[in-house]
Amino acid sequence: MTVSVFFYVQHLLGIGHLARASRIARAMIDSGMNVTLVTGGLPVQGFPGPGIHHIALPPIAVADGAFAGLVDANGQPADTAYLEARKNQLLTAYHTAKPDIVLIEAFPFGRRQVRFELMPLIDAIEATQPRPALVTSLRDILQRRSKPGRDEETVALIRRAFDLVLVHGDPSFAALADSFALADQIADKTTYTGLVCPPAPPQPSDQFDVLVSAGGGGAGKHLITAAVGAARLLPDLAKWCIITGPNLPQTDYDVLSQNLPRNVTLTRFRSDLASLMRGARLSVSQAGYNTVADILIAGCHALLVPYAVDGETEQTDRAALLENIGRTRTLRESDLTAASLATAIKQEIARPLPIRSLQIAINGAARSAEILLALAKSRAQN
Repeated sequence: MTVSVFFYVQHLLGIGHLARASRIARAMIDSGMNVTLVTGGLPVQGFPGPGIHHIALPPIAVADGAFAGLVDANGQPADTAYLEARKNQLLTAYHTAKPDIVLIEAFPFGRRQVRFELMPLIDAIEATQPRPALVTSLRDILQRRSKPGRDEETVALIRRAFDLVLVHGDPSFAALADSFALADQIADKTTYTGLVCPPAPPQPSDQFDVLVSAGGGGAGKHLITAAVGAARLLPDLAKWCIITGPNLPQTDYDVLSQNLPRNVTLTRFRSDLASLMRGARLSVSQAGYNTVADILIAGCHALLVPYAVDGETEQTDRAALLENIGRTRTLRESDLTAASLATAIKQEIARPLPIRSLQIAINGAARSAEILLALAKSRAQN
């Protein structure tokens, strides 16, 4: 039996959602499944990767970290006609694929900005005979909701329309209930896969004293600017690599590129980031899901500066969990300056890592494929 999966992922600001989805798609293909990966964000170099059947919808993004208002690839507001064309392309792709399983990343726990096309997709799924399974693909720590009724709305839609909630984490590290108060109401539909981590990286081609990365870069200007200043304050650390991310505005990149300290190499993107982490004395980064996965695989020293503006809680929660078990140290974004970062870097480089290894499941991509194959086979037998 060949299982067909229609996998929707929308990245709006960073690239973490796309990176995780690409790893899961690759694992499903390696397990013999047919996968159509549908993306709706701005193109990102290296993703979704070779050999993955990819449909790119007309891209949308958000203008800033407040996630208010959708824009097109040119930064212009995405009008009704633009969004209607996206929705129609998505529905056509779904009907063409005729999948056994539809996998939607984040929704309905997040990505409310794309309800305009996902609710019609769910309606189309429910009208299909035989109906494909509908599954949500979810990171382990969610943004905590501030608006009354949102969690109840999410639970109602999960219970009505979804067959499974795949949580890409280990409950011994972070359970869904830690960041979603009504998790017990969907416990019968929830399955944990372990963290979706990359394979162990090869030996690095370059070695740096300090490796600074800002994910997609759309919300990393403060960290990158402070890192350039910290490098100037720490000339004894002779080799720095600062990776801004592809989404840092070009004007900001140009300003940073001028008058760099001699010990700094500035670049937008490195495909071998996980390998560089393995060889670095210290990694400095935000605390996104995929960055933390890379840190755990690389086994490197790490200083985390979680993204926390506009009410964001997810990265702060993740950084706190890792700091509580002694694996990393955290510098709050509100305290971030060149001087405070330089001090934190010196302290973290001098600190020995804990000898005890972390017992966190990290085979989430392969495990996701196994779970979905079992789901498809069970449905076929009933």
